[in-house]
Amino acid sequence: MDTTKASVNQELLEELLKRVEKPEDLLGPDGLLHQLKGALMQRMLEAEMTEHLGYEPHEPKGRGAGNSRNGHTVKTVTTDSGAVEIRVPRDRKSLFEPKLIPKHSRRLDGFDEKVLAMYARGMSVRDIEGHLRELYGIDVSPDLISRVTDSVMEEVREWQSRRLEAVYPILYLDALFVSVRENGTVSKKAVYVALGVGLDGTREVLGFWVAASEGARFWLNILTELKHRGLEDVFFVCCDGLTGLPQAIEAAFPKAVVQTCIVHMIRGSLRYVGWDHRKKVVAALRPVYAALNEQAASEALDGFDRDWGARFPSIPKLWRSRWNEVVPFLAYPSEVRRMLYTTNVIESLNSQLRKVLKPKGAFPTDEAVLKILYLALRHAKLSWKAPKYWPVALRHFQIMFGERLPA
Repeated sequence: MDTTKASVNQELLEELLKRVEKPEDLLGPDGLLHQLKGALMQRMLEAEMTEHLGYEPHEPKGRGAGNSRNGHTVKTVTTDSGAVEIRVPRDRKSLFEPKLIPKHSRRLDGFDEKVLAMYARGMSVRDIEGHLRELYGIDVSPDLISRVTDSVMEEVREWQSRRLEAVYPILYLDALFVSVRENGTVSKKAVYVALGVGLDGTREVLGFWVAASEGARFWLNILTELKHRGLEDVFFVCCDGLTGLPQAIEAAFPKAVVQTCIVHMIRGSLRYVGWDHRKKVVAALRPVYAALNEQAASEALDGFDRDWGARFPSIPKLWRSRWNEVVPFLAYPSEVRRMLYTTNVIESLNSQLRKVLKPKGAFPTDEAVLKILYLALRHAKLSWKAPKYWPVALRHFQIMFGERLPA
């Protein structure tokens, strides 16, 4: 049976390919594949009508059945490969509801996803319009593209308010900035990003929030919202050195250990250093954050102060002012340290998001920002697998926070 089927299919393919002389005849907007799609859609609609009525066209048992076919309505449907003209069958009682192409629908499943994918990659509405025209011969209005992208907002709201796990061992907090046009002027706004690491080691973006600027008070609002969504406990919160943020974290999660990102500390230190000395200063700071323990780190910082304090007194002062949030990761082995000492995980995410945000320029509303970020996250190529050293880290968490780990 399989051999016969393969033979029939091969003969059919050869017959169809006789109509193909160049690639455009097969793959172009009016090519063979596109025509086949239209023909198959037509056959599926006719099959739906047969199922609806319960008998084939012209079949005797349809006489006196109470309902019958009543011609067709011509309809142009936009698909992911171009516009297709089809004839939608009708019945006399107007009860037929096609499933393939519902009433009042002008777009086939797959078209919207293609538009959303292009939008998520940073293409503007005008770019998408031109792309669809050039590749598929489809003329789609900017208004239609906007409606397609706007339709995702309900999904965004559901995602933003979804229920969270009770425990995330690690929570990363960071912000990036976008331009938003309000009342005729363009201003920079902060987009707050929270990324959690679950008990299985996988990473999950917990949400995006837009505010006029980055501040500890708004971070407290976000942390409180996360608690309302089901988050009960966090072991470590990794963040930048924003003033007041450790206090905000303590207010929301009193048991959480606050770890300031070492990369942010180094960047903050280099603000006081000219280009000629930057490499030397970075090398001199390494013994501090690579120390065996807190005592060794303190001694290394004293050594840095002796060597560089006279030239750059603000650097040791900065590290000592934030010492309690700098050194917590030193109490753990290397497998745990590498997850705690930097917010590179969330900064890598932000880097991909910026690639999408940059071509857009200024956004008309905060909702437009959330929409593009959500779509970019959906289509981003990110590795969310648990790191290979996660079991080692989890064993240490069990020793340190055993009573707080779910059974």
